[in-house]
Formats: sequence, C-alpha cells, structure tokens
Amino acid sequence: MFRKVVNVKKSSVSVNGVATGVAAESDTGRDAAAVSRFIERFALTLLDSGVPRMPARAFVAILASDTGYLTAAELARVLNVSPAAVSGAVRYLTQVGLIVRERDPGERRDHYRLHDDTWYDAMIRREELLVRWQNDLVAGIEAVGGDTPAGERLEETRRFFAFLHEEVPKMLDKWREVRAVSHTS
Repeated sequence: MFRKVVNVKKSSVSVNGVATGVAAESDTGRDAAAVSRFIERFALTLLDSGVPRMPARAFVAILASDTGYLTAAELARVLNVSPAAVSGAVRYLTQVGLIVRERDPGERRDHYRLHDDTWYDAMIRREELLVRWQNDLVAGIEAVGGDTPAGERLEETRRFFAFLHEEVPKMLDKWREVRAVSHTS
C-alpha cells in the first residue's frame, strides 16, 4: 500500500546534502519552535504510558507532519538526533504496529507513515492482549488458590480485563460511527 500524495511544498533544507522533503516553516505558516515543544511534550506523555523516549518522539513527529509520513533523514533533522537513534525508534514503532515502513517504486529511501487508523488499530491489538491476560490470570488464580488474598486480587484483575474485553469493542464501534459522520460532513 503506497502513501497518499499530499501537495506540500518541500523545503530545500538538506541533511548531508540530501533534500529532506520536510515542509519549511515559511511554507506552512507553522511555528517550528511551537511544533518542537509539542513533539517533546506529547512524547513525554507517551513516555509516561510506557512508550520509550525516542520512539515516542519519532511517532509524534510523524503524527505532527502534514503528510503523515517522514523519511529517516527527515526524522533525524526534525528531532535533532543521529540516524542510529532514528533507526532504533522506527524499528520499535514498526514492531509494535504504530507505523509502517514503505518505499515507493524507484525510490531509494524508506518512508515511515502512520497507519490510516492508528489509534483504532492499537486498541484492537490491546483487545487481543486482554484475552491473553485473562487466560494467564486464570492460571494464576488456580496456582495461588482462588480463596486466598492473592487469588482474590487476581480474580478482581481478571474481572476488570473481562469487563474491558466486553466494553472496548462497543466503544470502537461507536468511534467508527462518529468517524464516519465526521468524514461525511
């Protein structure tokens, strides 16, 4: 699946003599400093929820880009980091399914783009984990005994995950309805 073409005027900014393709501040009317602060602030929020720092920064940089995709060189420039740091970050983000790596025919550079419905997809994957967690908790309850304090804590946790497993699909269905309405308006 190839990325959508978005008409964004490219800058002539270069990294090691290669044009970055990132829209320049004057081209978009963006305040580069404000965008940079947003990237760092939201990355810290993601860090607090368990996403490693560099992958969080790279994810937010792609999320905040007009096109929804960036090359490794563009990420390095935007984040002011080494290509090695970008490599590790995009590898992590690809493995957890938050971004996808693509290359257009005839291109030599990979582009990293968000999935079309990143948050929905992330929740679906979390939904699958809920089932695994419940199964593991059942085994834990059997191991420690359901009538012990530990067994009661594990059962409460299992019930919470069962609740989420039942309710999250309803929320996601509702989100699809809301999204469909907003896309037709």
